[in-house]
Amino acid sequence: MEIVLALLFGAVAGLLVHYTLPGRDTRGAALAPLIGAVVGGAVWMVLTWAGWTTDNGWLWLTSIAAPLVVSYPAVAVLTRRRHAVDDRERRRLRIA
Repeated sequence: MEIVLALLFGAVAGLLVHYTLPGRDTRGAALAPLIGAVVGGAVWMVLTWAGWTTDNGWLWLTSIAAPLVVSYPAVAVLTRRRHAVDDRERRRLRIA
């Protein structure tokens, strides 16, 4: 049942990423929280399968830190990619 906390912590980390990185207007508000929740849940699942128990503080720290470490570059790359595609489309349509 504690995996729900890992999912929640991951989603909150994703929200933090969404609101701290530029380009919010080019991506959906659920993208970063979804990435964070998936990463947080996956890390929790893998580490509990590896034998770590909920008493272990490293399990909690890792499942909270991993979404931040993964979400920042993932969202930054997706935002840059979106800007590039939008610029290419504007040039193709001769809008800009």
